[in-house]
Amino acid sequence: MGQAIVLTDGDVKKVLSIIAVGKHAARNRIAFLLSVQAGMRVGEISKLTVGDVLNGDGGVVREIKLSAEQTKGNKSRIVYLSDKLQRELAAYVKTLPRTHSSFPLIYSQRRYAHFSNVTLCMLFKKLYEQAGLRNSSHAGRRTFATKLNAKGVGMRTIQKLMGHSNIQTTSLYCDVSEETLRNAAGLA
Repeated sequence: MGQAIVLTDGDVKKVLSIIAVGKHAARNRIAFLLSVQAGMRVGEISKLTVGDVLNGDGGVVREIKLSAEQTKGNKSRIVYLSDKLQRELAAYVKTLPRTHSSFPLIYSQRRYAHFSNVTLCMLFKKLYEQAGLRNSSHAGRRTFATKLNAKGVGMRTIQKLMGHSNIQTTSLYCDVSEETLRNAAGLA
């Protein structure tokens, strides 16, 4: 398969509706939202712990501070969470069987252990297929980057938010819609 497609708002709703009626709905919903709304990589999502998303008072953090071991390229980075995503995380954490800081945020129901990158990729692929979409686990990240670009966020800012070393990589993630072109030309 080539480059992941950018999800439309309708696609996101379709995936969320599939998740809502499936097994492990709360877990799958938060994994998907971390990809689409925060631009996180599957490998980063799979390595998150409860301690990464909760502060000392038990509230959800505004910024997830990923260590070098949790990221691609061994470079620590910060993931910024919208108010909406913070509320989603707060609701999800309440469903967890354990909330000690080292407990995996996205975990296997059988072993209470972290998902592997491959397992989470397979889960995303399955969810997309059930929603009638042919896509890869990178669709959430591409959607995140493209939506920021459409809002007029600069490429350098998107690069930082995505955790890319090279701005050319970031530009590959940003799809340009006809609406964005019309807005840029002052036609909309």
